[in-house]
Amino acid sequence: MSFDLTSKRVWVAGHRGMVGGALVRRLGQENCELIMAGRDVVDLTDQAAVSTWMAQEKPDVVVLAAAKVGGIHANNTMPAEFLRDNLVMETNVIHAAYENDVQKLLFLGSSCIYPKLAPQPIKEEHLLTGPLEATNEWYAIAKIAGIKMCQAYRAQYGVDFISAQPTNLYGPGDNYHPENSHVLPALLRKFHVAKQAGDGAVTLWGSGTPLREFLHVDDLADALVHLLKTYSGPVPVNVGSGSEVSIRGLAETIADVVGYEAKLEFDATKPDGTPRKLMDSGVLHAMGWNKARSLHQGVSDTYADLLKQGIDW
Repeated sequence: MSFDLTSKRVWVAGHRGMVGGALVRRLGQENCELIMAGRDVVDLTDQAAVSTWMAQEKPDVVVLAAAKVGGIHANNTMPAEFLRDNLVMETNVIHAAYENDVQKLLFLGSSCIYPKLAPQPIKEEHLLTGPLEATNEWYAIAKIAGIKMCQAYRAQYGVDFISAQPTNLYGPGDNYHPENSHVLPALLRKFHVAKQAGDGAVTLWGSGTPLREFLHVDDLADALVHLLKTYSGPVPVNVGSGSEVSIRGLAETIADVVGYEAKLEFDATKPDGTPRKLMDSGVLHAMGWNKARSLHQGVSDTYADLLKQGIDW
């Protein structure tokens, strides 16, 4: 199918986040009208506010990129918030989109929706075939519910609501909090701080052996725009780079980009998480998108952007 974004009113829900910001940058290249509203305008956890605002603004397209996100520590310490806030936001936006005749909605899932020990590379069909990774199951359950909601609304109401799940993301707008960030920004911060302080060692959580896939957020945004234009179906589509690296290898790549060699120390008291997580993005590639930059290039672009903006760590 082909969906034309020309002159469409496109609402990026969560435009101030990393993914939302990348979508705003990418959609700025399209001939569409962007609609943006922060929490001061509409609180996505307030059902009445979401319904009223959408009835007033009447977007043609909605990309639901808003979510409460965080790393292993955040998921472990705030499980109720991760489950509750994400369930409420996606329920409010998806239902209001149906009520207001939105032509197309794209819901953003996450690679953590898949079972901890799913076959590798992970295909879309592996969803709900086994237990989730315990360190982020609350967030994963909320995201699975959003995907299923899109499928249910398609089945019952015939709406064009689709879903995509990106792999681990990084890039402009990332969270570099020392406790609540994901592994790539956390390590980028650690190596930069170590370089500035002249520290001889950098500590990594766990064993350093888990394998992960990473995708620059601007590449994700390009893939999502491609899906908006070309895809309509119930299957949630994987969006990944197709390459994986160990956490140790990631640390070595970041050390090279930052330009600082430090001894790698591993804290075995901290969890590793899922031992391996590589998504099969063959469905997306078959639709004509396969433009992910290399990890080294992506990290280099990200670090250069941080230095340009000024780092106050």
